[in-house]
This record gives sequence, structure tokens and C-alpha cells, in this order.
Amino acid sequence: HMCMYVCGTASEFDRDSAFHFLFPPWQCSRKNRVPTLFSSTFSSLSPNQQPFQLSHGTTTLGFIFQDGVIAAADTRASCKGLICCPISQKIMPIHSHLVVNTSGSSADCMLWEWILTHEMRLYQLRHRKRLSVNGAAKLLSTMLHPFKDQNTKNVLSTFGGRSGPRVCYVCSDGLQLKGEIISVGSGSPYAYAVLDDGWRWGMTVDEAVALAREAVFRATHWDAYSGNNVDLFHITAHGWRRRDREDLKEEYYRERERKSKKIKEREKERQKREGDELGEGDIYSVHCG
Repeated sequence: HMCMYVCGTASEFDRDSAFHFLFPPWQCSRKNRVPTLFSSTFSSLSPNQQPFQLSHGTTTLGFIFQDGVIAAADTRASCKGLICCPISQKIMPIHSHLVVNTSGSSADCMLWEWILTHEMRLYQLRHRKRLSVNGAAKLLSTMLHPFKDQNTKNVLSTFGGRSGPRVCYVCSDGLQLKGEIISVGSGSPYAYAVLDDGWRWGMTVDEAVALAREAVFRATHWDAYSGNNVDLFHITAHGWRRRDREDLKEEYYRERERKSKKIKEREKERQKREGDELGEGDIYSVHCG
């Protein structure tokens, strides 16, 4: 659990920053003042140093195809060996055509999602149009950069009017990436293995949903910090649509059924080959006789 503090008055903050009203406790004012209760704990820390090591894990992904964008994530919120929440929501809609997958501290992710939603809504009211995904990525990167030690990562999935389906990766250190397939979190190496093997541009919606579900399932099978359920969002030109949350245990049982069917099919093929070989041997012996 993380507590957020805002210390001092508005005049004490650095007005050069566009977001001077939100600072973590170890960088809360120009004078590096901290709450008196924790002064002995934080007084020796540098302005950007965290007071403790964050421990977390997740699996989130997003990819584009001919019918839009698929965003998927597990629902397990963990801290080292403890499962803090099995039904955490890691995909948050920002507006009708944009959703954000988050990886990092749950408190930080929720905070920045709220700020991004607020700023994009203000932009839409002022300019009477939605901010593009590139603009949203730059805005989020600019906001996160002063807090780069938070190790917050975001995947922005959107379907724009002219740009079409887009997926962007934004990290709190300022990194921005665009791609067809992006996965973030401790389970991402396992998800990439499934996505690289099964992704193609011409997939149908059902195939894309099945691929995303399979990728999250494989990641949760090997990554202890990911699991429980899978959330799926499909973003098109008409907006985002959320699929029903699925328990990954059901996918596990479906996988067992698929494996048992494959074993039975292989056994039938083996018996058929043995029968054919035995029949050919009988015919050969008759001809020799």
C-alpha cells in the first residue's frame, strides 16, 4: 500500500512545473520538506529516491489488427509473495476511443490515469476535438518524467479517425515506443512468445480475442505475480467495448481438454499406422507363399 502526501501551500511549489500540485512525499516541495511523522525516515533520501523498494508484477498487452485494437491484462495485484487483490482492474478507459494498460505501483497508476483523463477532457473542451494518441503519449511522458523513479509503465491503445489503430508504450523514464504488438510486466516475455507466433494482420475479432486470452493465460501459467482473471477490451472506430471478465481457471480446463484430445488423436493415428503395417506384412507373406 502507498500513501500520497501533498505538503505546503500552493505558493511554495515550483511554478515552472505544469503539474506542481502533485508530488510524492520524497519530492513534495522545493525545500524537500516532508511530513514530521516520517522526517527521520526520509530526511537522508535524495529528492528522487524512493523510501522503499517497490515489488510488483503484472501482465498487460495490446496489439493491432484489421478490425481495431485488442487490449488485455490479468487482474492480480501482488506484493512480493502476497496477493493483495485478485480482481484489480489494470485497463482503464480514458475516453471513448482510448484505453490505458498500466504496470507498476497500483497507487501511482491510478493517480496518473486520473490525471491523464482530466487533462484530456480539458483539452477536448478547449479545442473541441480529442487529443491524438501521439499527443496523449507525449503528455503522459511529460507528466511522468519528473517521477521517473516510480517505474510506472503504460500501454496506450486507441483507434483514431485518421491514424487508425495505434498502440503506444510510455514509461516513467520518458521512453515512448510505437508498435504492432506491445506487452509490459513481469509476464510479458511469456506473452510475447504467444503473440509473436500467432499474430497476423488479417485476424478476425474472435481469433484476436482468443490470441490475447491465450497470451495472458500462458504468462500467468509461468509468472507467479500474474493470474486470477483476464480483462479484454476491443477498440474500434465506434469506440471501445469491454468483454466479459473470464476466470483463467476456465482457460486452464479448456487447455487440458485440448491436450487430451491431441493425445487421443495421436493414439488413434499410431494404432492406424500399426494396423496398416500389419496388413502390409500379411499381404507380403501371402505373396511369398
